[in-house]
Amino acid sequence: MSRTRVVITGMGTTNPLGGDVPSTWESLVAGRSGVRTLTDDWVEQMPVKIAGRVAVEPSEVLERVKARRLDRSSQFAMVAAMEAWRDAGLEDAEIDKERLGVAMASGIGGVTTLLDNYDVLLAKGPRRVSPLAVPMLMPNAPAANISLYVGARAAVNTPVSACASGNEAIALAVDQIRLGRADIVVAGGTEAAIHPLPMAAFANMMALSKNSGDPTTVSRPWDTGRDGFVLGEGSGVLVLESEEHARGRGARIYGEVLGAGITADAHDLAQPDPAGRGGSRAILRALTESEITGGDIVHVNAHATSTPQGDIAEGLMLHATLGKHVTGVVVTSTKSMTGHLLGGAGALESIATVLALHHRVVPPTINLDDLDPAVDLDIATEPRDLRSGDIAALNNSFGFGGANVAVAFGSV
Repeated sequence: MSRTRVVITGMGTTNPLGGDVPSTWESLVAGRSGVRTLTDDWVEQMPVKIAGRVAVEPSEVLERVKARRLDRSSQFAMVAAMEAWRDAGLEDAEIDKERLGVAMASGIGGVTTLLDNYDVLLAKGPRRVSPLAVPMLMPNAPAANISLYVGARAAVNTPVSACASGNEAIALAVDQIRLGRADIVVAGGTEAAIHPLPMAAFANMMALSKNSGDPTTVSRPWDTGRDGFVLGEGSGVLVLESEEHARGRGARIYGEVLGAGITADAHDLAQPDPAGRGGSRAILRALTESEITGGDIVHVNAHATSTPQGDIAEGLMLHATLGKHVTGVVVTSTKSMTGHLLGGAGALESIATVLALHHRVVPPTINLDDLDPAVDLDIATEPRDLRSGDIAALNNSFGFGGANVAVAFGSV
Protein backbone atom coordinates (compact mmCIF):
# COMPACT_ATOMS: atom_id res chain seq x y z
CA MET A 1 0.00 0.00 0.00
CA SER A 2 1.23 3.51 -0.78
CA ARG A 3 2.27 6.02 1.85
CA THR A 4 -0.16 8.57 0.44
CA ARG A 5 -0.82 11.23 3.07
CA VAL A 6 -4.48 11.36 4.10
CA VAL A 7 -5.81 14.60 5.57
CA ILE A 8 -9.03 15.78 7.22
CA THR A 9 -10.74 18.62 5.35
CA GLY A 10 -14.24 18.60 6.83
CA MET A 11 -16.08 17.50 9.97
CA GLY A 12 -19.69 17.29 11.08
CA THR A 13 -21.59 15.96 14.07
CA THR A 14 -24.81 15.85 16.00
CA ASN A 15 -24.62 14.44 19.51
CA PRO A 16 -25.74 15.06 23.12
CA LEU A 17 -23.51 18.15 23.41
CA GLY A 18 -24.40 19.99 20.22
CA GLY A 19 -25.94 19.90 16.77
CA ASP A 20 -22.70 20.81 15.01
CA VAL A 21 -18.93 20.80 15.48
CA PRO A 22 -18.46 24.34 16.91
CA SER A 23 -21.10 23.91 19.65
CA THR A 24 -19.80 20.43 20.45
CA TRP A 25 -16.21 21.59 20.80
CA GLU A 26 -17.22 24.51 22.98
CA SER A 27 -19.14 22.15 25.30
CA LEU A 28 -16.29 19.64 25.40
CA VAL A 29 -13.74 22.23 26.47
CA ALA A 30 -16.20 23.67 28.99
CA GLY A 31 -16.71 20.22 30.52
CA ARG A 32 -20.49 20.08 30.11
CA SER A 33 -22.47 16.86 30.27
CA GLY A 34 -25.13 15.96 27.70
CA VAL A 35 -26.65 13.20 29.84
CA ARG A 36 -30.25 13.79 30.92
CA THR A 37 -33.22 12.01 32.49
CA LEU A 38 -35.39 10.55 29.74
CA THR A 39 -39.02 11.70 29.54
CA ASP A 40 -40.43 9.07 27.16
CA ASP A 41 -43.59 7.24 28.23
CA TRP A 42 -41.77 3.90 28.39
CA VAL A 43 -39.04 5.07 30.76
CA GLU A 44 -40.92 4.51 34.01
CA GLN A 45 -40.64 0.72 33.80
CA MET A 46 -36.95 0.76 32.91
CA PRO A 47 -34.10 -0.06 35.31
CA VAL A 48 -32.10 2.81 33.72
CA LYS A 49 -33.81 6.14 33.09
CA ILE A 50 -30.99 8.32 31.76
CA ALA A 51 -29.19 8.66 28.43
CA GLY A 52 -27.48 11.17 26.18
CA ARG A 53 -30.15 12.33 23.73
CA VAL A 54 -28.96 14.54 20.86
CA ALA A 55 -28.99 18.24 21.72
CA VAL A 56 -30.71 19.16 18.44
CA GLU A 57 -33.40 16.94 16.95
CA PRO A 58 -32.79 16.07 13.27
CA SER A 59 -36.30 17.33 12.47
CA GLU A 60 -34.93 20.83 13.07
CA VAL A 61 -32.35 20.34 10.31
CA LEU A 62 -33.75 17.95 7.73
CA GLU A 63 -36.73 18.45 5.45
CA ARG A 64 -39.78 16.82 7.00
CA VAL A 65 -40.57 14.49 4.09
CA LYS A 66 -36.94 13.39 3.79
CA ALA A 67 -36.63 12.80 7.52
CA ARG A 68 -39.71 10.52 7.57
CA ARG A 69 -38.04 8.20 5.05
CA LEU A 70 -34.95 7.73 7.26
CA ASP A 71 -34.38 5.74 10.41
CA ARG A 72 -33.15 7.90 13.28
CA SER A 73 -29.61 6.55 12.80
CA SER A 74 -29.67 7.67 9.16
CA GLN A 75 -31.09 11.05 10.17
CA PHE A 76 -28.11 11.62 12.46
CA ALA A 77 -25.70 10.50 9.75
CA MET A 78 -27.24 12.85 7.20
CA VAL A 79 -27.11 15.84 9.55
CA ALA A 80 -23.43 15.19 10.29
CA ALA A 81 -22.53 14.46 6.67
CA MET A 82 -24.22 17.61 5.40
CA GLU A 83 -22.19 19.71 7.83
CA ALA A 84 -18.93 17.91 7.00
CA TRP A 85 -19.53 18.28 3.25
CA ARG A 86 -20.13 22.03 3.63
CA ASP A 87 -17.20 22.37 6.00
CA ALA A 88 -14.90 20.76 3.43
CA GLY A 89 -16.00 23.30 0.81
CA LEU A 90 -17.34 20.57 -1.45
CA GLU A 91 -20.92 21.74 -2.02
CA ASP A 92 -20.11 23.44 -5.32
CA ALA A 93 -16.74 21.84 -6.01
CA GLU A 94 -16.11 20.03 -9.29
CA ILE A 95 -14.81 16.61 -8.30
CA ASP A 96 -14.72 13.19 -9.94
CA LYS A 97 -17.62 11.36 -8.28
CA GLU A 98 -16.16 8.02 -9.38
CA ARG A 99 -13.24 8.85 -7.06
CA LEU A 100 -15.55 9.69 -4.14
CA GLY A 101 -16.41 7.03 -1.55
CA VAL A 102 -18.30 6.61 1.72
CA ALA A 103 -17.43 4.53 4.79
CA MET A 104 -20.22 5.01 7.33
CA ALA A 105 -20.47 2.64 10.26
CA SER A 106 -23.17 1.59 12.68
CA GLY A 107 -23.00 -0.91 15.49
CA ILE A 108 -26.70 -1.80 15.50
CA GLY A 109 -28.30 -0.15 12.46
CA GLY A 110 -31.95 0.86 12.17
CA VAL A 111 -33.09 -0.81 15.36
CA THR A 112 -35.89 1.68 16.10
CA THR A 113 -37.42 1.14 12.64
CA LEU A 114 -37.20 -2.63 13.09
CA LEU A 115 -38.80 -2.68 16.52
CA ASP A 116 -41.44 -0.06 15.74
CA ASN A 117 -42.56 -1.97 12.66
CA TYR A 118 -42.67 -5.20 14.61
CA ASP A 119 -45.04 -3.47 17.04
CA VAL A 120 -47.19 -2.42 14.05
CA LEU A 121 -47.16 -5.99 12.73
CA LEU A 122 -48.42 -7.37 16.04
CA ALA A 123 -51.01 -4.66 16.61
CA LYS A 124 -52.36 -4.03 13.11
CA GLY A 125 -51.22 -6.87 10.87
CA PRO A 126 -48.71 -7.30 8.03
CA ARG A 127 -50.41 -4.95 5.59
CA ARG A 128 -49.65 -2.00 7.87
CA VAL A 129 -45.90 -2.62 7.99
CA SER A 130 -44.09 0.21 6.18
CA PRO A 131 -42.89 -0.60 2.65
CA LEU A 132 -39.86 1.52 3.53
CA ALA A 133 -38.98 -0.58 6.58
CA VAL A 134 -36.17 -2.58 4.97
CA PRO A 135 -34.42 0.38 3.27
CA MET A 136 -34.68 2.21 6.58
CA LEU A 137 -33.53 -0.54 8.95
CA MET A 138 -30.64 -2.04 6.95
CA PRO A 139 -27.26 -1.25 8.56
CA ASN A 140 -25.89 0.26 5.36
CA ALA A 141 -28.77 2.74 5.05
CA PRO A 142 -26.76 5.66 6.55
CA ALA A 143 -23.89 5.04 4.11
CA ALA A 144 -26.25 4.63 1.18
CA ASN A 145 -28.16 7.82 1.94
CA ILE A 146 -24.93 9.79 2.28
CA SER A 147 -23.74 8.39 -1.04
CA LEU A 148 -26.95 9.61 -2.68
CA TYR A 149 -26.51 13.04 -1.10
CA VAL A 150 -22.91 13.56 -2.25
CA GLY A 151 -23.10 11.47 -5.42
CA ALA A 152 -20.42 8.99 -4.37
CA ARG A 153 -19.71 6.34 -7.00
CA ALA A 154 -16.63 4.68 -5.54
CA ALA A 155 -17.00 2.10 -2.75
CA VAL A 156 -19.78 2.72 -0.21
CA ASN A 157 -19.04 0.59 2.86
CA THR A 158 -20.55 -0.09 6.28
CA PRO A 159 -18.18 -1.57 8.87
CA VAL A 160 -20.09 -3.22 11.73
CA SER A 161 -17.80 -3.95 14.70
CA ALA A 162 -19.92 -2.89 17.67
CA CYS A 163 -18.35 0.05 19.52
CA ALA A 164 -15.23 -0.01 17.33
CA SER A 165 -17.26 0.56 14.15
CA GLY A 166 -16.75 4.33 13.76
CA ASN A 167 -12.97 4.07 14.01
CA GLU A 168 -12.96 1.09 11.69
CA ALA A 169 -14.77 3.19 9.08
CA ILE A 170 -12.01 5.80 9.30
CA ALA A 171 -9.35 3.09 8.94
CA LEU A 172 -11.19 1.67 5.91
CA ALA A 173 -11.42 5.13 4.34
CA VAL A 174 -7.67 5.62 4.71
CA ASP A 175 -7.07 2.26 3.05
CA GLN A 176 -9.35 3.17 0.12
CA ILE A 177 -7.37 6.34 -0.51
CA ARG A 178 -3.96 4.71 -0.09
CA LEU A 179 -4.95 1.84 -2.37
CA GLY A 180 -5.77 4.40 -5.06
CA ARG A 181 -9.48 3.60 -5.13
CA ALA A 182 -10.66 7.07 -4.10
CA ASP A 183 -9.45 10.64 -3.69
CA ILE A 184 -12.10 11.54 -1.09
CA VAL A 185 -13.98 9.37 1.39
CA VAL A 186 -16.77 10.57 3.68
CA ALA A 187 -16.20 8.49 6.82
CA GLY A 188 -17.74 8.14 10.26
CA GLY A 189 -20.28 6.39 12.41
CA THR A 190 -23.83 6.76 13.69
CA GLU A 191 -26.12 5.19 16.27
CA ALA A 192 -29.69 5.61 17.52
CA ALA A 193 -30.39 2.95 20.12
CA ILE A 194 -32.16 4.85 22.90
CA HIS A 195 -35.13 2.50 22.87
CA PRO A 196 -36.55 0.27 25.62
CA LEU A 197 -35.32 -3.03 24.18
CA PRO A 198 -31.61 -2.17 23.70
CA MET A 199 -31.57 -0.29 26.98
CA ALA A 200 -33.15 -3.18 28.87
CA ALA A 201 -30.72 -5.61 27.25
CA PHE A 202 -27.66 -3.51 28.11
CA ALA A 203 -28.96 -3.00 31.64
CA ASN A 204 -29.63 -6.69 32.20
CA MET A 205 -26.11 -7.62 31.11
CA MET A 206 -24.84 -5.12 33.73
CA ALA A 207 -23.24 -2.87 31.11
CA LEU A 208 -25.23 0.32 31.85
CA SER A 209 -24.79 2.33 35.00
CA LYS A 210 -27.78 2.10 37.34
CA ASN A 211 -26.71 5.12 39.37
CA SER A 212 -29.87 7.07 40.18
CA GLY A 213 -28.13 10.31 41.14
CA ASP A 214 -27.61 13.48 39.11
CA PRO A 215 -27.58 12.25 35.46
CA THR A 216 -24.74 14.60 34.56
CA THR A 217 -22.42 12.86 37.04
CA VAL A 218 -23.11 9.22 36.17
CA SER A 219 -20.60 8.73 33.33
CA ARG A 220 -17.34 8.70 35.30
CA PRO A 221 -14.44 6.95 33.53
CA TRP A 222 -11.59 5.76 35.78
CA ASP A 223 -13.42 6.85 38.94
CA THR A 224 -13.71 4.30 41.77
CA GLY A 225 -17.48 4.88 41.75
CA ARG A 226 -18.00 3.90 38.09
CA ASP A 227 -20.46 1.10 37.50
CA GLY A 228 -21.15 1.06 33.78
CA PHE A 229 -21.58 3.29 30.74
CA VAL A 230 -24.32 5.75 29.83
CA LEU A 231 -25.95 5.22 26.44
CA GLY A 232 -25.70 8.12 24.00
CA GLU A 233 -26.83 8.74 20.43
CA GLY A 234 -25.66 10.74 17.44
CA SER A 235 -23.15 10.74 14.63
CA GLY A 236 -19.72 11.98 13.64
CA VAL A 237 -18.46 12.38 10.07
CA LEU A 238 -15.05 13.31 8.69
CA VAL A 239 -14.14 14.12 5.10
CA LEU A 240 -10.82 12.44 4.31
CA GLU A 241 -8.76 13.25 1.23
CA SER A 242 -5.40 12.51 -0.22
CA GLU A 243 -3.20 15.48 0.60
CA GLU A 244 -2.46 16.01 -3.09
CA HIS A 245 -6.16 16.24 -3.92
CA ALA A 246 -6.92 18.53 -0.99
CA ARG A 247 -4.09 20.95 -1.74
CA GLY A 248 -4.95 20.86 -5.42
CA ARG A 249 -8.37 22.34 -4.69
CA GLY A 250 -7.08 24.70 -1.98
CA ALA A 251 -8.90 22.98 0.87
CA ARG A 252 -8.43 23.86 4.54
CA ILE A 253 -6.71 21.01 6.37
CA TYR A 254 -7.44 20.26 10.04
CA GLY A 255 -4.99 17.43 10.51
CA GLU A 256 -3.74 14.15 9.13
CA VAL A 257 -4.72 10.52 9.64
CA LEU A 258 -1.31 8.94 10.12
CA GLY A 259 -2.41 5.33 10.35
CA ALA A 260 -4.60 2.76 12.07
CA GLY A 261 -4.40 -0.64 13.70
CA ILE A 262 -7.19 -3.25 13.75
CA THR A 263 -7.06 -6.46 15.80
CA ALA A 264 -9.33 -8.92 17.61
CA ASP A 265 -9.13 -10.35 21.13
CA ALA A 266 -10.58 -13.84 20.53
CA HIS A 267 -11.26 -13.76 24.28
CA ASP A 268 -14.97 -13.17 25.01
CA LEU A 269 -18.04 -11.81 23.23
CA ALA A 270 -18.61 -9.03 25.76
CA GLN A 271 -15.64 -8.72 28.12
CA PRO A 272 -12.29 -7.32 26.95
CA ASP A 273 -9.11 -9.29 27.47
CA PRO A 274 -8.24 -8.16 31.02
CA ALA A 275 -4.57 -7.91 30.05
CA GLY A 276 -5.42 -5.69 27.08
CA ARG A 277 -3.32 -7.70 24.64
CA GLY A 278 -5.58 -7.24 21.61
CA GLY A 279 -5.91 -3.51 22.17
CA SER A 280 -2.16 -3.24 22.68
CA ARG A 281 -1.54 -4.88 19.31
CA ALA A 282 -3.96 -2.44 17.67
CA ILE A 283 -2.11 0.53 19.14
CA LEU A 284 1.28 -0.88 18.11
CA ARG A 285 0.02 -1.49 14.58
CA ALA A 286 -1.29 2.08 14.41
CA LEU A 287 2.11 3.40 15.48
CA THR A 288 3.91 1.17 12.97
CA GLU A 289 1.64 2.11 10.09
CA SER A 290 2.03 5.77 11.03
CA GLU A 291 5.82 5.43 11.15
CA ILE A 292 5.93 7.04 14.59
CA THR A 293 6.87 5.88 18.09
CA GLY A 294 5.28 6.19 21.51
CA GLY A 295 7.44 9.25 22.09
CA ASP A 296 5.55 11.11 19.35
CA ILE A 297 2.17 10.70 21.09
CA VAL A 298 1.14 13.64 23.28
CA HIS A 299 -2.57 12.87 23.71
CA VAL A 300 -4.94 9.90 23.84
CA ASN A 301 -8.70 10.13 23.56
CA ALA A 302 -9.39 6.88 25.35
CA HIS A 303 -12.25 4.46 24.79
CA ALA A 304 -12.81 4.54 28.59
CA THR A 305 -16.54 3.89 28.80
CA SER A 306 -16.81 3.93 32.62
CA THR A 307 -16.91 0.15 33.05
CA PRO A 308 -14.89 -1.36 35.91
CA GLN A 309 -12.84 -3.84 33.86
CA GLY A 310 -12.52 -1.98 30.54
CA ASP A 311 -11.07 1.23 31.98
CA ILE A 312 -8.30 -0.69 33.75
CA ALA A 313 -7.49 -2.80 30.69
CA GLU A 314 -7.01 0.29 28.55
CA GLY A 315 -4.56 1.74 31.06
CA LEU A 316 -2.54 -1.47 30.81
CA MET A 317 -2.58 -1.16 27.02
CA LEU A 318 -1.19 2.35 27.09
CA HIS A 319 1.62 1.40 29.44
CA ALA A 320 2.46 -1.65 27.33
CA THR A 321 2.60 0.30 24.07
CA LEU A 322 3.86 3.75 25.03
CA GLY A 323 6.24 2.56 27.72
CA LYS A 324 8.15 5.28 29.55
CA HIS A 325 6.58 7.90 27.28
CA VAL A 326 3.13 7.34 28.82
CA THR A 327 3.97 9.80 31.61
CA GLY A 328 4.07 12.64 29.08
CA VAL A 329 0.75 11.79 27.43
CA VAL A 330 -2.42 13.69 28.33
CA VAL A 331 -5.33 11.25 28.41
CA THR A 332 -9.03 12.06 28.39
CA SER A 333 -12.40 10.37 27.93
CA THR A 334 -14.99 12.56 26.26
CA LYS A 335 -17.57 9.84 27.00
CA SER A 336 -17.73 11.39 30.46
CA MET A 337 -19.72 14.16 28.75
CA THR A 338 -21.36 12.54 25.72
CA GLY A 339 -22.11 9.08 27.01
CA HIS A 340 -21.31 6.13 24.75
CA LEU A 341 -22.48 6.45 21.14
CA LEU A 342 -21.68 2.79 20.36
CA GLY A 343 -21.03 2.63 16.59
CA GLY A 344 -20.84 6.43 16.44
CA ALA A 345 -18.39 6.78 19.34
CA GLY A 346 -15.12 6.38 17.46
CA ALA A 347 -16.06 8.96 14.84
CA LEU A 348 -17.19 11.59 17.35
CA GLU A 349 -14.09 10.99 19.46
CA SER A 350 -11.88 11.20 16.36
CA ILE A 351 -13.32 14.66 15.74
CA ALA A 352 -12.48 15.58 19.34
CA THR A 353 -8.95 14.21 18.87
CA VAL A 354 -8.38 16.14 15.64
CA LEU A 355 -9.65 19.35 17.23
CA ALA A 356 -7.44 18.82 20.28
CA LEU A 357 -4.41 18.73 17.98
CA HIS A 358 -5.73 21.60 15.86
CA HIS A 359 -6.45 23.91 18.80
CA ARG A 360 -3.68 22.46 21.03
CA VAL A 361 -6.19 21.91 23.86
CA VAL A 362 -7.33 18.61 25.42
CA PRO A 363 -10.92 18.58 26.74
CA PRO A 364 -11.29 17.41 30.34
CA THR A 365 -12.65 14.17 31.74
CA ILE A 366 -15.46 15.19 34.07
CA ASN A 367 -16.79 13.36 37.13
CA LEU A 368 -13.36 11.96 38.02
CA ASP A 369 -13.45 12.55 41.78
CA ASP A 370 -11.53 9.51 43.04
CA LEU A 371 -9.06 7.98 40.58
CA ASP A 372 -8.97 4.19 40.65
CA PRO A 373 -5.54 3.26 42.10
CA ALA A 374 -5.24 0.56 39.40
CA VAL A 375 -5.09 3.34 36.77
CA ASP A 376 -1.74 5.08 36.38
CA LEU A 377 -2.34 7.73 33.70
CA ASP A 378 -2.10 11.51 33.38
CA ILE A 379 -5.82 12.20 32.98
CA ALA A 380 -6.95 15.74 32.24
CA THR A 381 -9.70 16.89 34.61
CA GLU A 382 -9.39 20.47 33.37
CA PRO A 383 -8.63 21.67 29.81
CA ARG A 384 -4.94 21.06 29.15
CA ASP A 385 -2.72 22.82 26.62
CA LEU A 386 -0.60 20.83 24.20
CA ARG A 387 2.82 21.91 23.01
CA SER A 388 3.47 23.51 19.64
CA GLY A 389 5.20 21.81 16.73
CA ASP A 390 4.46 18.49 15.07
CA ILE A 391 2.49 16.31 17.48
CA ALA A 392 0.41 13.14 17.27
CA ALA A 393 -2.52 11.64 19.16
CA LEU A 394 -4.38 8.34 19.41
CA ASN A 395 -8.08 7.57 19.47
CA ASN A 396 -8.94 4.11 20.76
CA SER A 397 -12.15 2.13 20.24
CA PHE A 398 -12.95 -1.35 21.52
CA GLY A 399 -16.15 -3.29 20.90
CA PHE A 400 -18.15 -6.39 21.79
CA GLY A 401 -16.83 -9.39 19.94
CA GLY A 402 -13.28 -8.38 20.82
CA ALA A 403 -12.92 -5.70 18.12
CA ASN A 404 -10.04 -3.25 18.64
CA VAL A 405 -9.23 -0.20 16.52
CA ALA A 406 -6.66 2.50 17.22
CA VAL A 407 -6.29 5.50 14.90
CA ALA A 408 -3.30 7.85 14.99
CA PHE A 409 -3.74 11.49 14.01
CA GLY A 410 -1.10 14.14 13.37
CA SER A 411 -1.08 17.91 13.45
CA VAL A 412 -0.42 20.00 10.35
